[in-house]
Amino acid sequence: MTLQQFKYIIAIDRYRSFARAAEELDITQPTLSALLVKLESELGVRIFERTNKSVVPTMIGTKIISQAEKALHESERLLELVAEEKGAVDGTLSLAVGPTIAPYILPEFIKNYTKKFPAVSLTINEMKADVMLQGLQLGQIDIGIATSGHAASGIIETKLYTEPFWVYMADGCERKQEVFKPENLSHEKMWIMKESQCMRESAFSFCKARSAGKRIYEAGSIDTLIRIVDQNGGFTIIPEMHLKYLSEAQRSNVRPITGEYVSKRGVSIYIRQDFVRTCLLDSVTQTLISFIPKNMTN
Repeated sequence: MTLQQFKYIIAIDRYRSFARAAEELDITQPTLSALLVKLESELGVRIFERTNKSVVPTMIGTKIISQAEKALHESERLLELVAEEKGAVDGTLSLAVGPTIAPYILPEFIKNYTKKFPAVSLTINEMKADVMLQGLQLGQIDIGIATSGHAASGIIETKLYTEPFWVYMADGCERKQEVFKPENLSHEKMWIMKESQCMRESAFSFCKARSAGKRIYEAGSIDTLIRIVDQNGGFTIIPEMHLKYLSEAQRSNVRPITGEYVSKRGVSIYIRQDFVRTCLLDSVTQTLISFIPKNMTN
């Protein structure tokens, strides 16, 4: 058995497809099939049951794959420990970022990070928090960035910044005051994006009381919500880092939130408990802190 063989069966299990696994591994499908048969022959068991329509691990195959993942992860940690001892910021880095955070940090992060740390082979994927945490647990991702408060076994969370929300109101919305008081607009249309705005710290109490307001629409992006408000009236809430993307006319429709309402979202970095690449983690954290507004990181 070799570590390379472990990579083969892990890829087959991940995709449940020889074609997709072979593409990921950059080998031909017949080669992958032959290598699997060889490993099964060495072990004397079938790792996968395969038909024309499916590839599914056997009961013993599931245990073998789990052990292979652990062995592969531990072998990678040896290289990471050596790199850490040398104080090197190089090698590969797989970063996952939540889709409601990515538009505000990735453009600047990629520009700054690749310039400062050219020896790092950087890969970034947008992922929702549950998928990200699973990827971290399986060792498929090195570092994750998502809204705060997601708990998972074997995962450490460190708060990165806290971002205030502002209210964006339509031209015809009742907004005589210079600050937003939710109780004054409970009769207006309220538009919400659940993934971004209704998680733990992220928004005021209307997100919890979904019966408030005439209508709640769960859109797919902040830009969509703003266009909906412009066309249909009412209001929504937007993260502070989105303000710079508004037109001059749209900025006149923005108000701060007042009163005893939670109107912010925490953003955190997530890593495995056994993550040893401290220098690499610091390189990511310091790059982010260098351009995130100071009022959010204090």
